[in-house]
Amino acid sequence: MKRNLAVYLLLLMTSVWANSEPKPAATLIVTNAAIYTVDKQHPRAEAVAVIGDRIVAVGSRAEIDLWRSPQTKVIDAGGKLVLPGFNDAHVHFIDGGAQLDEVNLTDAATPQEFAGQIAEQVKKTPKGGWILGGRWDETKWPNPQLPTKELVDPVTGHTPVFVNRYDGHETLANSAAMKLAGINAKTPDVPGGVIMRDASGNPTGIFKDAAQDLIQKAIPPMAHEQRLRAARRALEHAASLGVTSVQHMNPEFAEVAAYSELAENGELTTRIYAVPMETQWQDQAKVGIRHAWGSTYLRLGAVKGYADGSLGSRTAYMFEQFADDPGNRGLLSDEMHPPGAMRDRLMQADAAGLQVRVHAIGDRAISMMLDIFGDIEKQHGYHDRRFTIEHAQHMAQKDFARFAKLHVIASMQPYHAIDDGRWAEKPLGHDRARCSYAWRSFLDHGVTLAFGTDWPVAPLNPVLGLYAAVTRATLDGKNPAGWIPEEKITLPEAVEAYTMGAAFAEFQEHDKGSIAPGKLADMVILTGNIFDLKPEAIRNVKVETTIVGGKVVYAAR
Repeated sequence: MKRNLAVYLLLLMTSVWANSEPKPAATLIVTNAAIYTVDKQHPRAEAVAVIGDRIVAVGSRAEIDLWRSPQTKVIDAGGKLVLPGFNDAHVHFIDGGAQLDEVNLTDAATPQEFAGQIAEQVKKTPKGGWILGGRWDETKWPNPQLPTKELVDPVTGHTPVFVNRYDGHETLANSAAMKLAGINAKTPDVPGGVIMRDASGNPTGIFKDAAQDLIQKAIPPMAHEQRLRAARRALEHAASLGVTSVQHMNPEFAEVAAYSELAENGELTTRIYAVPMETQWQDQAKVGIRHAWGSTYLRLGAVKGYADGSLGSRTAYMFEQFADDPGNRGLLSDEMHPPGAMRDRLMQADAAGLQVRVHAIGDRAISMMLDIFGDIEKQHGYHDRRFTIEHAQHMAQKDFARFAKLHVIASMQPYHAIDDGRWAEKPLGHDRARCSYAWRSFLDHGVTLAFGTDWPVAPLNPVLGLYAAVTRATLDGKNPAGWIPEEKITLPEAVEAYTMGAAFAEFQEHDKGSIAPGKLADMVILTGNIFDLKPEAIRNVKVETTIVGGKVVYAAR
């Protein structure tokens, strides 16, 4: 209510100033720009004026020049493209910041390179420390087989290793890590997880989904100062990429506390909507927090759940078995054992006014979540609750219409399509793959798209996401015209999903997502005009300047 009143008064004052002299001075003007506003009423402009942290006018250079005074900071964009700040609708922000300083196995093209990079990390790791991070991808190897402890044990000795696959749904532990966690051949699997074993029943070192917790419990928790460092690294990285808002999925409350400290010190340069686990919904509900509660920089009010795993780990929950793994239809998450328990928790979270957002990748997992969302709406009645399915990667054709009917938002990560598209038809087959990463089908059914990256699962760079959405050209170069090209979307649609769509997913479309009077002054200047480039050239565009709340938080040197 207070925010709405403040915006109303700002717009009222702007209207009064427009009809009287003198105008108040803008604190910031961005001029000589090609502004794409993502405001359908006024899609393009040349300049924008800001007072404090909000936009007061958008228009021609001459119109905006009237807001200038000797004290106004003026940025001459040199004719370059200006967009609203990018809003990443799905990240693991502190994990991403931490991984900037951890071992990075993304480019390991062979098992030997994989082991070699871990061996180098051992030299940097103090006694008692763990080697974490990873983001390995065995599909890039000449013989795509999962790594085992035997690959890394010879180079790690007593240093524990727990490095994740790039999708985050399976992780490799060495013998030292398993010893510290008390894992051996007698350790049973857990609901929603699998310990991979050799022919003798001994763990190979690969832990899938909920089984990863068996090792995680042995890892010393991150200290507060480590969280602050990781958060600062993430903020710096986000600013360099034009990411002005993020929606942090399943943070620990200790991470929220770190954000709170940074906010109090004026250090947040990225706006954060924190979405803790649905299993902890009562922690927010018992103090009366409801959706989108908080300040412009840090908010709570949503919960995140997991319905299943991932396609790469063959743990996405599917109606049919995987083509390359007969008998396996994936896994329901531990939260879905039984599904009725998930339903009851989400029902209570919704009744408490919390937004509900759930990871669902396989077609059957998505369908089950739509069933639960339908039950919640039937019991509690319709209101603007903005159910969100995170990823929504592999759809059953019948469920596009249900998405639209239930007003469910599809929070998707376009980079995943050009990455997974290298191999996704192997587990799915061509026919089922047709409904994968189906952005065009969602939009044609009237479903709101909210784009993000799932960083650190994929690069945080939103320009790569735009490139992926309009080309669907897989990273291996084998689909230059696009993998499942009929699911491409236009560049304006992709930009909107990364700005207004993402803002809508967090109940912030009146504050963010477009360059318009009354909205927060979050903007980005790009080195090239992506609307004038061939689609394949979009990925080469960089961020020149990032502005958050009327302040420059990044400027390329």
